[in-house]
Amino acid sequence: MPATRPELTTDDVDAFVRERCFAPSDLDQIGVELEWLTVDERDQRRAPSPARTRAVLRTANAVQNDILPAGSRLTFEPGGQLEISAPPATTIAEACQRAADDLATVRDALAPSGVRLVGLGLDPVRPCHRLLDAPRYRAMQQYFDRLGDTGRSMMCRTAAVQVNVGAGRGEQLHRRWHVAHGLGPALAAAFANSPLDNGMPSGWRSSRLAVWLSLDRGRTAPVDDGGQPADAWTRYVLDARVMLIRSSADTYVPLDHDLTFAAWMRDGHELGYPTVADLEYHLTTLFPPVRAKGWLELRMIDALPDPWWRVPVAVTAALLLDDETSARAVRVGHGVAGLWTEAARRGLAFPALADGARACFALALDALPRMGADRDTCDLVAAYNDRYVARGRSPADDRLAEWADGDDPLSPDPGVPQWAAR
Repeated sequence: MPATRPELTTDDVDAFVRERCFAPSDLDQIGVELEWLTVDERDQRRAPSPARTRAVLRTANAVQNDILPAGSRLTFEPGGQLEISAPPATTIAEACQRAADDLATVRDALAPSGVRLVGLGLDPVRPCHRLLDAPRYRAMQQYFDRLGDTGRSMMCRTAAVQVNVGAGRGEQLHRRWHVAHGLGPALAAAFANSPLDNGMPSGWRSSRLAVWLSLDRGRTAPVDDGGQPADAWTRYVLDARVMLIRSSADTYVPLDHDLTFAAWMRDGHELGYPTVADLEYHLTTLFPPVRAKGWLELRMIDALPDPWWRVPVAVTAALLLDDETSARAVRVGHGVAGLWTEAARRGLAFPALADGARACFALALDALPRMGADRDTCDLVAAYNDRYVARGRSPADDRLAEWADGDDPLSPDPGVPQWAAR
């Protein structure tokens, strides 16, 4: 909560970023967070409430204190999206298997109640409806509402595969940061899976990414990755507008005027001046495609059906964690860096992104055996490459074809070949 007098300086923020967001580490860990749209077969017009979904899981003894049997954390987004956050692992296979085991537990427990999970980046038919009434989410909605209706879509209708990788140290950290930013548009295009909105083609391959890119650019735009990573992230943090001020443990005050964190430190607010705790909270309200959290969190990938979600985990880990591959990936990034809007709108129909994605998959397929990836993972990445990337397509193209055929946009695990779903 705010202080009555200035406590932080720019140097304090810089030191915090270096010590907490970019702490050097030799742990090349991999994590995955899977977000899913939820559908109630009894009434598909609305998502089931998180309270109901959680109660079903507890009754089935599938979750204890929001921890699933393989160690993943269960949480919910404001629109009822269900999130499975697997614990960090040292191998791709372990990271994916933990998430897959807990995903299977959740699905099996929910099935008798008629609740199912759908892997799409944006709800293709249902309107915004916030189901969580926590003080943070109420205040976030008030803040975003003054900027338009995009904030509600972001909060209530989007879902992603978020891949977390160790940041490394020294030159390794520097390279991983730049490769993640450079290749981000190619990854977004390769895994685009949200071409529908309000039951119709939206004109975007990734409507989810389009929503994020149009929302309060100071907190969702990519970080300027020129120069040193910590310097760039510090500037981003200071220049971003303050969304909420916590005046008490349960009171979040949305700001109705523009106030950057740097200006808040300097000039204060009627509620006071920011403390380290306020800085920590401010960081949780920043959502660029690549975020520094002590590791690198890649947020540009649409939610994907099972088992395709494993592919971005494997490809991203290969491109960033294998030093030989990461060094080669720098050049690939030069051809696609900054093409975020093109990735969202055209996906792999944009020639430079198609070339970049093919290069990414070639590098990953070469690296995965060297990294000790299991045969099933390698085969799945190769299958995704053959079905989509090599042909300049993504799952969004399947969704559009299914829409043209009159299929249900919220059908279970759309577009996954039966052999791959086994």
